[in-house]
Amino acid sequence: MNNIQKVLFFFLLATLPVTAQQKITLEQIWGGAFRTNHMDELNAMKNSNQYTVLNINWNTGVAQIDLYDFATLEKVSTLIDSKNHTELKGIDSYTFSPDEQKILIATNSEQIFRHSFVADYFVYDIAAKTLVKVGDSKIQEPTFSADNSKIAYGYQNNLYVYDVATKAVTQITKDGKKNAIINGITDWVYEEEFAFVRAYDWNAAGDKIAFIRFDETEVPEFTMEYYNQGLYPAPYTFKYPKAGENNSKVSLHVYDVKANTTKKVNLNDFNAYYIPRIKWTNEAQTLSVQLINRHQNELNLVFVDADSGNAKGVLNEKDKAYIDITDNLTFLKDNSFIWTSEKDGYNHIYHYDSKGKLINQITKGNWEVTDYYGFDDKTGTIFYQSVENGSINRDVYRIGINGKNKTRLTPQTGTNEATFSPKFDYFINSFSNSTTPPTYSLHKTKDGKQVKEILDNKALADGLKTFSLPVKEFMEITTPKGHKLNAWMIKPTDFDPNKKYPVFMYQYSGPGSQQVNNDWNGYDDYWFMMLAQQGYIVACVDGRGTGFKGAEFKKVTYKELGKYEVEDQIDAAKEIGQYAYVDASRIGIFGWSYGGFMSSNCILKGNDVFKMAIAVAPVTNWRFYDSVYTERYMQTPQENASGYDENSPINHVKKLKGSYLLVHGSADDNVHLQNTMLMVEALVQANKQFDWAIYPDKNHGIYGGATRLQLYTKMTNFIKEKL
Repeated sequence: MNNIQKVLFFFLLATLPVTAQQKITLEQIWGGAFRTNHMDELNAMKNSNQYTVLNINWNTGVAQIDLYDFATLEKVSTLIDSKNHTELKGIDSYTFSPDEQKILIATNSEQIFRHSFVADYFVYDIAAKTLVKVGDSKIQEPTFSADNSKIAYGYQNNLYVYDVATKAVTQITKDGKKNAIINGITDWVYEEEFAFVRAYDWNAAGDKIAFIRFDETEVPEFTMEYYNQGLYPAPYTFKYPKAGENNSKVSLHVYDVKANTTKKVNLNDFNAYYIPRIKWTNEAQTLSVQLINRHQNELNLVFVDADSGNAKGVLNEKDKAYIDITDNLTFLKDNSFIWTSEKDGYNHIYHYDSKGKLINQITKGNWEVTDYYGFDDKTGTIFYQSVENGSINRDVYRIGINGKNKTRLTPQTGTNEATFSPKFDYFINSFSNSTTPPTYSLHKTKDGKQVKEILDNKALADGLKTFSLPVKEFMEITTPKGHKLNAWMIKPTDFDPNKKYPVFMYQYSGPGSQQVNNDWNGYDDYWFMMLAQQGYIVACVDGRGTGFKGAEFKKVTYKELGKYEVEDQIDAAKEIGQYAYVDASRIGIFGWSYGGFMSSNCILKGNDVFKMAIAVAPVTNWRFYDSVYTERYMQTPQENASGYDENSPINHVKKLKGSYLLVHGSADDNVHLQNTMLMVEALVQANKQFDWAIYPDKNHGIYGGATRLQLYTKMTNFIKEKL
C-alpha cells in the first residue's frame, strides 16, 4: 500500500462511522426525504387486459394517464398528457366511461371534508382527443351512465344529468338547500362514519338513478371560526349531530331518466333509520339497499323493484353489540351475491342466492378476511385478502366459490395488496413490511408465481442504510390479567441491556383499528426512530377493542369506550416497566384523535404509571362527538350515561400528576376544538398545570406549510424536557 492509498484508506475509515450513524431530523421527515414511490391511481381496465397509472411530475405539475399491458408490463400509450391541454391544471383523479372510450378527469380540486371535494371536471374522448367541461362550476361526484351517454353529478345539494352528446343539462332535484336538504350527496356524519360521499347510483340499463335524500332541518348546527379571512374572523356553520341528538331524516328515491319523474321508495316495513349503502343489482330494475337501526345492531338487506317501488327483505343480521358496514356486497351474473359478515365471530365470505338463501360459507377459521377482490366466473374462483398468516400481516388468497382449493398467492410475509387484471390471470402485488419499502410486482393468479418486478424503491432503501436505523421488533405482551396483546418496540441501535431507558408509548386503540401491523414506515415511524436514536425506547401495544383478532376481542369495549383499552395500556406499561433495561419511572404515552382520548385517560387513570402524555385532537367527552360513531359503540347518552361519563377524561382531571401536552386545530370539523377548550377549563378549575397549543384554521390532521414540522418539534422538545 503506497502513501496515497494509506491516506485514502484512513480517510474512508474516519468517515465511515459518521456516515453509518447519520441522524434523522424532523426537517428530513417533513421535508419529504423519506417519501416512497408508488403506482398512483393504479386502475385495472375492464374491457381489455390492461391497466392505467397516473404519472405526475411533481416539479412541473404535469400529469399523464398511461396505459400498460398486464402480460408484458409494457407501456401501450399515453392516453392523455395534461401539458397538451391548458384547461387542465394537472390531473387530480380520473374514472373511465363503462366502454372505456372516455375519461372523466378532475382538476382544481377543493377539499370540503375528509372524503368530499368539488372540482372542475372534463370529459376526454380518447379517440377524438377532445376535452369538454362538465357544468359551468365545480361539481361533485360525477359518474357515467351504463350506456355511456350521460353523466350524473351533484351541485349545491341538487342532482343533475349531463348529456354527453348534446351537452344539455337536466336538473333532477330542486329542493336542495345548504344546511337543510341534500340530494344524492351525503351529509357530514354519513361521509365521516359510513365513509362514502356519492349517495346515488346508476342502474345497469342507464335509465334509472337511485338516490338518498338527506333532510338536515332538525340536525343541530355547529360553528367554527376561521381567523385568516380578514379583519374579522369568519364563521363556518354546518350540521353536526352529536351523540343522542337528531340525525338527518333520510329517504330513498328513484329517478326515471326517460320519463323525467322521481318516485319515493316506501321503506316503512323496515327499520330504516340509516341508509348506509345503495347498489343496483345485475337485474337492471332491482336495487339493493342496506338499512340499519339507530343502535346499528340490526341490518336489513332489501331489494327494491324500481318500477313498482316494492321493497322486499332479503337478508337480516343482528348482533349483540354492533354491525360494521362494508363495501363487499358483490352481485354475480345470476344475481346471487357475495357478502362478508362477522356472524361466526370472525369476518368471513358468504355466498347467498338471489332470494337471500345461504348457499355456503366460503371462508372459515379463527382469522379475518380483510378485503374482497373479486370473482372469476370462468374458473369459479374468489380472490381475497386476509390475516390468516398472523393478525399483523396481510396475504392474498384464491379459493373456489365452493370453499375448496384455497391457495396463498403471496409468499413474502408482510402486507400484500392486489390489483387483478380483468381476466383474473394476473395481479399486481403491492408488498411491504417493516424492513422492506413498497415494491410492486406482477404475479400469476394460478399459483402466485412472480413474473416480473415493476417498482422497488431500492434508491430509498440504499439511502436509508447511511442512517443505521433501529429495527421495529414485533412481539406479544401478556398483561397481568392474562390478555395477549400484539406489540412492537423500537430500541436504540446502540442498545445496552445493562442500561435503563425511558419508554415512549404510542397507540390509537379505537374500535377495529390496528397500529401493530407489519408494513413500511409512515412519517411517525421515522419520528419514533429519531427518538430511539436519541436514547428512547418507543413501544406500541394494540389492546382489546382493536381489530383483526375476532369480534369478541374487538367488541369487548361495547358501551364502555375507554375502560378496557385504558386498562390494557396501563397494564402493558407496567409489564414493560418490569423489563431490566427500562426505567419504570420514565414512561410516557402519545396519541392522536382516539389515541389522544386514550393518552389523556392514561395520564389521569394511570397517574402512578405514566410520567407524561401528549394528546393531539382528543375526544375529551364522548357527549361532544358525532352520533353515528359514538352511538355505534356506546348507544345514546340518554341510555348509557355512566358509560359516557366514567370513561371521559374531562371527568378525571383532578387525578393529573404528570406532564400533559394538549394540542388541537381550531378548524377541526371532526373532533371539535370544544373538546380541548372545555378540558382546559376543567384543568384550570382543578388548579392543574399543563401545556397546550392551538393551531389556527387547521383541521383534524393539523398540517399545511410548516405546521407539522413546528408541531413535531414542539412534541419532541416536550418529550426531552419531561421524559
